[in-house]
Amino acid sequence: MGRTAIVTGASKGIGLSIAENLSLDGKTVIGIARSDPEHTFPGLYYKIDLENDTAAVETLADIVAKHQVDILVNNAGYSIPASAQDTTLTDFDRQINVNLRGALICSQAVIPGMRKRKFGRIVHMASRAMMGKEDRTAYAAAKAGLVSFSRGWALELGSAGITVNTVSPGPIQTDLFLRNHPPGTKQYQELVEAMPVGRLGVPEDVAHAVKFLVADEAGYVTGQTIHVCGGMTIGAPGI
Repeated sequence: MGRTAIVTGASKGIGLSIAENLSLDGKTVIGIARSDPEHTFPGLYYKIDLENDTAAVETLADIVAKHQVDILVNNAGYSIPASAQDTTLTDFDRQINVNLRGALICSQAVIPGMRKRKFGRIVHMASRAMMGKEDRTAYAAAKAGLVSFSRGWALELGSAGITVNTVSPGPIQTDLFLRNHPPGTKQYQELVEAMPVGRLGVPEDVAHAVKFLVADEAGYVTGQTIHVCGGMTIGAPGI
């Protein structure tokens, strides 16, 4: 059976890689992001700012009215680094709104249809930062909240055939990451040397984990967090 997936934060990096991977796997993909995609998107695309509750709810209602959405990947999010003392309430709210509240809005839009059809796959995108990283007060709290969503919702939705899981990436070589950690620099090399697998991740590493969790055959996996981190979370959580 052909499945339809919504991927948020799908304009670039991990989100775009997930969308491309699911499309190659035969899924119909609907992308959501606040900016235009970096290159040709492998499906339908909606430009939505998840911080705009009214517009987001209206657009999502239109999507689910037109499409049978079987899969939701809540990937949209961003970080505004700051220490605990320097985190402003405005920046805190913005990060919670996109990373956590946005995931709730999107999930509430698709869950009724999933319940009706007795099938659904929801995957939240967390971060290794939730396990402990300086200057990530709001971001880490939001990402940890997604893990809580997965665990609680797995209990609520399992009987309806809906699984809810989390993928937690470690260092992934997106354009933004590479701008902040240029290859060849001491900072980049130290990260590589700290990785048990001896390399940094690429967006496709995350996409493969998502592909597994949203498969029809993954119906016995729910409420779980998969760390796609090259082993970093085992021995070096603070990097």
